[in-house]
Amino acid sequence: MGKGIEELTTTKYLIHAQINANGVVEKPDVVGAVFGQTEGLLSNDLDLRELQKTGRIGRIKVVIHSNSGKAKGEIVIPSSLDRIETAILAASLETINRVGPCEANIKTLKVEDVRAVKREQVVNRAKEIYKGMMDIVTPESMKMIEEVKEAMRVHEISEFGDEKLPAGPSIHTSDAIIVVEGRSDVLNLLKYGIKNTVAVEGVSVPSSVAELTKSRTVTAFFDGDRGGELILKELIQVGEVDYVTRAPKGKEVEELEKEEVMIALRDKAPVEQFFNNVKAKPHQPKIEDKVHLMKNVLKELEGTGNAELLDDALNILKEVPVEDLYGEIQKVNGEAFAVIFDGVISQRLVDVSASKGIKNLVAFKASNIVKRPDNLRIITAN
Repeated sequence: MGKGIEELTTTKYLIHAQINANGVVEKPDVVGAVFGQTEGLLSNDLDLRELQKTGRIGRIKVVIHSNSGKAKGEIVIPSSLDRIETAILAASLETINRVGPCEANIKTLKVEDVRAVKREQVVNRAKEIYKGMMDIVTPESMKMIEEVKEAMRVHEISEFGDEKLPAGPSIHTSDAIIVVEGRSDVLNLLKYGIKNTVAVEGVSVPSSVAELTKSRTVTAFFDGDRGGELILKELIQVGEVDYVTRAPKGKEVEELEKEEVMIALRDKAPVEQFFNNVKAKPHQPKIEDKVHLMKNVLKELEGTGNAELLDDALNILKEVPVEDLYGEIQKVNGEAFAVIFDGVISQRLVDVSASKGIKNLVAFKASNIVKRPDNLRIITAN
């Protein structure tokens, strides 16, 4: 089940659960049971549908096999929540006792820490690379290595945009950025190796920063005073913010020690949680993230001859053979957001999908598409 699991970059944990059912059940039945039978069980903050809308849990993956009138399979749920909230969600799955018309039980097998797995891979690979370096190293090359190490320790502050705003050297290349108040904040974070920062230098957010936030994952990191809150509100109005964190009460970002900075960044909260007393529009995953996930689903379908109809959270609504796809799309009543299939997109499929309100048509190739409706995105593997 590990194949093809590439969720949004904020994914911290993967919940792995086993399902057994006394009857034949399909993937959509399992997904429906997970949402339907946990609804109302926990607080609104841990409602699965809301968590998925705001990108804090990813697309639920299901692999199910039927044999002798019984079904057995695995469920994987990506989570970007903290450990306690993830554990609560994992435990809530075990309350499910029915899938479709069949009695069923679900047992959580483990919660996998994605970052720990990646760290282990990095350490093992670094050992291999280092061993290779030491096999060929000479006194001269060792001196060069030490010079490079020394140069890497010196991080010079750079500039960003027409306004020449103080920024870290990675601001132009990093997918995730940290927006701070002033130059001193940038310098302090650089001291601790954090290079993807940019300062707004005042309550009025510069247009270059506002535009940058629309294409990056953004954490706003401000002082714990009224001024920081005013800058945050302005930034939300003119740009896009994903996460918010503040300096401890009575302190400023520029005077924080390394441990305080790391704790603040670790405990960042989604912006809609931060303004829990303001009815803010929930942050939706950026469309490029959804395109990335839909392409991953396409990889999973390669060679199967099947098609999947998905809702706007990319949960599976129905899985059908490709030869039945046209007829299935004709039955759609507006609930399908995407159609992903192991085949070639034709003009006929484009026309019927657009007429049924489907927003995305995803396949390995497209053939002779003359008319491309404005309301339909055509996505191919290449």
